[in-house]
Amino acid sequence: MRYKEYIQNLPAYKPAKLIAGPSVDLVKLSSNENPLGPSPMALAAILEAAAGVHRYPDAGSTALRQALAERAGLDPGNVTCSNGSDELILLLCVGLLREGDEAVMADGTFISYLMRTLELGGRPLRVPLRGYAHDLPTMADAISARTRIVFICNPNNPTGTTNGAAEVRAFIERVPEDVLIVMDEAYVEFVEGDDYPDLLADLRAGRPNLLLLRTFAKIYGLAGLRLGYAYGPAELISYLERVRPTFSVNLLAQAAGIAALGDAEHIRRSRAHAAASRAFYMAELRALGLEPIIGETNFVAVPVGGDDVAVGAGLRDRGFTVTTLSGWGLPGLIRISFGTDEQNRALIAALKEVL
Repeated sequence: MRYKEYIQNLPAYKPAKLIAGPSVDLVKLSSNENPLGPSPMALAAILEAAAGVHRYPDAGSTALRQALAERAGLDPGNVTCSNGSDELILLLCVGLLREGDEAVMADGTFISYLMRTLELGGRPLRVPLRGYAHDLPTMADAISARTRIVFICNPNNPTGTTNGAAEVRAFIERVPEDVLIVMDEAYVEFVEGDDYPDLLADLRAGRPNLLLLRTFAKIYGLAGLRLGYAYGPAELISYLERVRPTFSVNLLAQAAGIAALGDAEHIRRSRAHAAASRAFYMAELRALGLEPIIGETNFVAVPVGGDDVAVGAGLRDRGFTVTTLSGWGLPGLIRISFGTDEQNRALIAALKEVL
């Protein structure tokens, strides 16, 4: 077969080993999922819609896009939905990157930006984090005539850090209008600080080169349905619709998404649990002599003072999966997703043993 060399050279996907020791109940704290489960209103909507799965879904996710547009103060033409936000990252690369084109991103951010760029034969320009957050001035300096996309994860996965409104605004003003700024806001619902940039206002004002990625996987608890969406200029959204596979958003996901948006109580409980879990981990990790990174997400990243892979293996042997971050460009760090209160306490006990 005549394979593409830049795809053949990518590492093959390997599902994580769950446990290496005796059989134990697995506690998965590696994927930033919602430990409270899905929105009850979304579950009810799924059950109601299930009888119709012999029909194809609405190819345009019309009702869901309308609901999302109303929440954002935009038109439905400014919204696209996808089979998870990772599909949107791929579609952006398919639509904008030619072989040799550049995509600027952080070294130490969501790994999908790197992988999708490489899959399209693009050239990733990776800028080291500064204080575990995006170094926006240096990223702006890295933009060249070959740059087509800049990926920014805010709050950043896997460190949980945010870039404030003033520095984001200064960065945006430096980016040429023919370079797309992709602001991945997968964890925006967990942010509590007052300094987070309101980029929906930029879209309402007509900024032509800004796309905001969002997801139903985190606070809404719908990770298994693979439902993502984006806000952007109508022209760009229309262009992306040309490369999006038909029926990529399934019927149950569309129904669940609409219902989840209206479940204010589930959103409130999920935010409160994340805030309480964050405070718990900050205190307990510091008590272990560690210095966790201050973040605003539903996970915590922490330097473990040594081999992160070895620490991850030790936790796995005790029935916990966490994310080791050497492969993300952050050796010596692990990322712990928030679980239930009981799971959080048990993880700290296990980590104390491992350390």
